Amino acid sequence: MKPDSSSSLLSSRPQLRHRHDHGVGILTPDWPASFSNHHLSALSLLSSQEEYSSQAREECGPVFVQEPDDAIFPLHSEEKKVMMSCEARGNPAPAYSWFINGTEVDIEAVYRYSLIDGNLIITNASETADYGRYQCKAENSYGTVLSRDALLQFTYLGSFSGRTRGGVSVREGQGVVLMCTPPPHSPEIIYTWVFNEFPSFVAEDSRRFISQVTGNLYVSKVQPSDVGSYICLVKNTVTNARVLSPPTPLTLRTDGTMGEYEPKIEVHFPQSVLAARGVTVSLECFALGNPVPTITWRKMNGNIPKKARLRKSQAVLEIPNVQLEDTGTYECKAENPRGGTAFKGHIQIYTFPQWISTINDSQLDSGDQLHWECKATGIPRPTYRWLRNGELITPQSRVEVVNGELIIQKVQQADSGMYQCVAENKYGAIYCSAELKILASPPVFSLNPVRLIATLGKDVLLECKPRASPKPRVTWRRGDRRIHPSRRIMLLRNNTLRIINSSRSDEGDYVCRAENQFGSAEMTAMLRVKEAMRVELSPCKVEVTVGESVVLSCKVSHDPSLEVAFQWLLNQQPLNFQQEGGHFEYIQRQSSTVDLMIRSILLQHAGKYSCRAQTSADTLFAEAEVLVRGPPGPPGVVIVEEITDTTATLSWSGGVDNHSPISSYNLQARSPFSLGWQTLRTEPVTGDMESAMAVDLNPWVDYEFRVVASNAIGTGDPSAPSRRVRTKEAVPSVAPANVSGGNGRRHELVTSWEPVSEEFQNGKGFGYIVAFRANGTRGWKEKMVTSADSTTYKYRDETFPPLTPFEVKVGVYNNKGDGPFSGVVTVYSAEGEPRDAPSEVKASSISSKEIKVTWRQINPGPGRPRGYEVSYRKDSEQEESGKKKKTAGNETSMVLTGLEGNSVYVITVRGFNSIGQGPASTANTAKTKKDPPVQPPANLMWIQEGTNVSLNWEPVKSKDNESDVIGYKVLLSQEGRVHHQVMRTITPSAVLSLPEGGTYIIEVRAVSEGGEGATSSQPFPRSVPRHNPVSELYESHFHVYSLSSSLLSLSPVYLLLHTPVTIVTSSCTS
Repeated sequence: MKPDSSSSLLSSRPQLRHRHDHGVGILTPDWPASFSNHHLSALSLLSSQEEYSSQAREECGPVFVQEPDDAIFPLHSEEKKVMMSCEARGNPAPAYSWFINGTEVDIEAVYRYSLIDGNLIITNASETADYGRYQCKAENSYGTVLSRDALLQFTYLGSFSGRTRGGVSVREGQGVVLMCTPPPHSPEIIYTWVFNEFPSFVAEDSRRFISQVTGNLYVSKVQPSDVGSYICLVKNTVTNARVLSPPTPLTLRTDGTMGEYEPKIEVHFPQSVLAARGVTVSLECFALGNPVPTITWRKMNGNIPKKARLRKSQAVLEIPNVQLEDTGTYECKAENPRGGTAFKGHIQIYTFPQWISTINDSQLDSGDQLHWECKATGIPRPTYRWLRNGELITPQSRVEVVNGELIIQKVQQADSGMYQCVAENKYGAIYCSAELKILASPPVFSLNPVRLIATLGKDVLLECKPRASPKPRVTWRRGDRRIHPSRRIMLLRNNTLRIINSSRSDEGDYVCRAENQFGSAEMTAMLRVKEAMRVELSPCKVEVTVGESVVLSCKVSHDPSLEVAFQWLLNQQPLNFQQEGGHFEYIQRQSSTVDLMIRSILLQHAGKYSCRAQTSADTLFAEAEVLVRGPPGPPGVVIVEEITDTTATLSWSGGVDNHSPISSYNLQARSPFSLGWQTLRTEPVTGDMESAMAVDLNPWVDYEFRVVASNAIGTGDPSAPSRRVRTKEAVPSVAPANVSGGNGRRHELVTSWEPVSEEFQNGKGFGYIVAFRANGTRGWKEKMVTSADSTTYKYRDETFPPLTPFEVKVGVYNNKGDGPFSGVVTVYSAEGEPRDAPSEVKASSISSKEIKVTWRQINPGPGRPRGYEVSYRKDSEQEESGKKKKTAGNETSMVLTGLEGNSVYVITVRGFNSIGQGPASTANTAKTKKDPPVQPPANLMWIQEGTNVSLNWEPVKSKDNESDVIGYKVLLSQEGRVHHQVMRTITPSAVLSLPEGGTYIIEVRAVSEGGEGATSSQPFPRSVPRHNPVSELYESHFHVYSLSSSLLSLSPVYLLLHTPVTIVTSSCTS
């Protein structure tokens, strides 16, 4: 057990009590702050809320939240109001006023000014009345502060003078300067020049330059192309407003040209350039001369900064983000063949003041010394001044001001207020502020009396800390007797009474008296001494395996009049039972005994567990160590000590064994060709080894390695991967697979194979060796294929007969040497095209559109055909205009379609294969038959009788150029179905049977040697009811219905019918 160094503390804090969730003990806020867990969160929240409320109610002087910023206001803006922002916090709320150029603004007297909160609103702002520096003042009953200065500027751009500008006349080759003479403006403007008319702008180059300082256009050497009218265009950088100057004509004199002359610098930067740190500095340098001068730059006694840029044909040196090290003298030099000239100027960098240290709010007792110091940096070095409530502080008898230090001796209540330290140089000023409060009050104790319980035999501290200003004098007494220091009772410097080795006789009331010039007060401390507490935690050391459970029991013996509270800690950190995933459970068995159950323990649960027991008199700890056995931790860094073509020697450092000795290591690797990590072949690697050799690696492959440790509990996490290394090169060891070949063109031997994966190429310069020889010969012929991705090789030899068998094998090689060959396979050389023409070719006409062609198949041989091609053309056409049609395979017939009637066709047949085409057969001719009659059957009549329909029509007569009619074809189909009946007849009549009710379509066509004749257009279908018997409806007379192409007549007259005919029947019977 480890007791605290003291038994208890006595202070003026309230003795609030908070009951433990499990009803075990009572907690008080007087206990050490380290004793906290989730059961104390309500107290912590209460404390923070009280502190916040106290701060919110505390009265204080003003502090700026927002200070005014520099502003630029467009004079011609539609928004006529300017707002300068200012906001401060304070209690009471601050009041605001403003200064312009050091003079206070009378808000009430000037109607254009108004205040919204702390913001100053200026209506109808003008440059003459409102330009200047603005400063905000915020004040309340505790003091006054001044803001930083803010500059209000106005932007505008006037117009050029309307006077006509005189022309400029120069000789060719002479330099010239065209003046811009810009109008009134604020702030900076950008200059460009227009040539002749807008928007044709003058392009700047080594010969022409526009200065952004003067606005003038400089031409070092005038050429005839420069003659024209020039207009200066200026743009306001804030509003983007633009105005154009009157034109300036430039002409050439006619009295000769200007000879060569040395450069003359017309534009240069100042001899002294002042720039703020961080801005971009632009130095201009341009010269007139003939020939056109070249501009160069250098920094005297140093190098031009690397960040510098040369622009406008080196006429401008631009240094961005200028720093102190860029200070120095810079030179620009203009040179041409006639001579040179130079100009030098110095860049000096200044910086605005920046704070190094500032002042903070202070509360002092009356009579104390105030010592504040503020420090700032800047170039030039800043000076300091101090303000109190906005007024300058000057040295007096009690007040000392030395640079950034302010010292006030024996502060008084009148010294309270808001103080500001101002650091400034010629380029700006910065402010920092703090509040000084002078305390003056009699002693006050927050709580009285205070009850304290101490532990027998331990030291007791009785604190006496009243609130008072100035500090009070403190005395202690017990009863009526004043306490004097002794060997066992000591009065500490902070007025705390210390009782050493407390006993029962020390019980009683102790009174602390505090007094100063403003008054006095007393506080009574009631001390009770109790028996010491003892804590026992068992077991004190335990070993468990991952996944098992363990119970730690904490038992306390204590004074029965006191309640005890418990807390569990792991490695001195409180356990949070809600955030541990259900592994920890707090079990209350008795008022003085609690258990901690750890379920399904994990490796991270190992460590020192503490049971902390606390009463209002004492706090004790007991510790137990829990060791968790589990799989090993990851090994340390894996180092590749040596690498060969197929082996890698690895070393590593052992990881934690998690209380179970490491029994073995497993080496793993991955490469771009593996599916994740793969186990490597090694000799057995025992737990005491920290190096091993992996074998059977592939040469010339990138590998990463890692190591995994195992023990009796299981296998642990792997180590971090090693750096990627590549095995050394070696001769290839894998031959190509699936070697085959064939096909190709005439006289070719084609060999193919599956390429070898990059994983097995073993080195650079990988390729293939194709070896082949004709069957029955001895010597091999070898050919190199240098592409690792190749899959075929074609060898051509005009002496190869078609389909010659070869023995073929494919090997591999790389820069290290030749690898193995594949097995030998037989591959045939390419076959030839068919040698013979088809025989017994016959052609016969089928109809006016078709001719059937037949032939005898070509005898098989080296030029085996894969199909046949039939060429055909009319005998009146040229051979080139003929058509061709191929068979899908080795068919020996084909029907040519789409031909013209009554025409003679010339037909030939030839075989073909992948090599080419064979010779054509002897030409055959065949004549198509005449076209069938164009006219359809006319005057078609039909009569329905029962289930039969009798048809009659006029015979079709063929014309001279048409085939003779040899019969007729009648087709009967039910609507929505394929043809149901087909009838052929040689006479112009037919009888059809209608099997069932429905709508039928009848078509009649003439048939001739040239094919079937035409069918007229489809008539509009109409319904014709069929009744049985006929006499019921038509009085036993047969009715002949006539049907036109769009109309059905029910009158019994003959009908001129154009086929097809639509008949609608019904299936009803009487």
